[in-house]
Amino acid sequence: MFSNRYVRTIICSRVLLHLGIWIRNYAVLLYVTDLTSNNPIYVSLISVAEFAPIFLFALIGGTLADRWRPKRTMAGSDLLSAISAVAVLLALMNGGWTALLIGSFISASLSQFSQPSAMKLYKRHVPPEQLQGVMAMSQTLVAIFMVLGPVIGTLVYLKLGIHVSLIMTAVLFLGSSFILATLPRDTEESNTETNSSFMKELTAGLRYVWSNTALRALCLGFAVVGFASGLTQPLQIFIVVEQLGQDTAFLQWLVMTNGAAMLIGGIALMRLAKKAKPQLLFITGLLITAVCTIGIGASTFIWLTIVLLIISGLVYPSIQGGIQTLIVQNTELAYMGRVSGAIMPVFMGMMVIGMFLSGYLKETWSLLAVYALSGVIIIAGTFLLLRLGGREVSR
Repeated sequence: MFSNRYVRTIICSRVLLHLGIWIRNYAVLLYVTDLTSNNPIYVSLISVAEFAPIFLFALIGGTLADRWRPKRTMAGSDLLSAISAVAVLLALMNGGWTALLIGSFISASLSQFSQPSAMKLYKRHVPPEQLQGVMAMSQTLVAIFMVLGPVIGTLVYLKLGIHVSLIMTAVLFLGSSFILATLPRDTEESNTETNSSFMKELTAGLRYVWSNTALRALCLGFAVVGFASGLTQPLQIFIVVEQLGQDTAFLQWLVMTNGAAMLIGGIALMRLAKKAKPQLLFITGLLITAVCTIGIGASTFIWLTIVLLIISGLVYPSIQGGIQTLIVQNTELAYMGRVSGAIMPVFMGMMVIGMFLSGYLKETWSLLAVYALSGVIIIAGTFLLLRLGGREVSR
């Protein structure tokens, strides 16, 4: 798989991109946490700023990805992300710390043009029998940075400060753009919709998703599961502080543990990619994750929390790899950008809503109640996905 030039180049660019994102995210998280004395509302807003663009712009980005040339789109998005990091640094130097949230929002918005283009290149240049293996490789890369990212991001912020963190982020984004620029020139496509309006193409993509039973089932199931995931996403730091009695820096070790398990799970998935059905991996991973989520919310023992994080980390690549494989398998090339832009924002958009509510629910109820609610909703979403289109999704 890595001998494929497109896979190799995209993965290499993603190494720099993920590293920049982790440095930025941890610098912003720790800086805002210190500045606001662990205020849960502001911590939630950080996650909203990072994930809200997926809901707001993914469909637009996916539609434009089908119209634009993928290489140029990806390289341009990373270049603009680098510029946005520099702009945020300048604003921060003038005393505007809220620019950090704006910068995270802008950078995440630009990625909505890049990700569908990468899926389009995979669809076009990766043989079908290697597709699930490539998706597993992508998730393994995510797992590697789940291990290394928190350590690097925390060390860069603690040793060098928020300003250097943003400079490094800009340099890494710029490097990713340069690597993507080495890909061969985009091929010309004969697209009958080239001369149609943007809105016609967008609505055509929505109709395509809704008329496809498998894609419709994925879309509706993701809405429920995404909301459940969002409820707990911003609250990890409170698991560390309130449940385990540790300081905020201990969060990096939990994230590293979960990331190490994801790495092992990703490697295992690469070996199983040709044998296991993506639907089975996806469903099993969701159910195990639900149980682990409830357990993490209830646990007051460090060892038990770590065990549950390891288990959930092992199955995480099967969830994400299964999602991406099912989308690519059930989508025609001409609609790849729009389908990716229509389905993923449903999942991520509902996650953003969950993130927005998580801080208030935690203040109103309790940490355990929010985690238990999340686990129950994931289970409900899994059965909804099976009921609506299990057979069609696995075709």
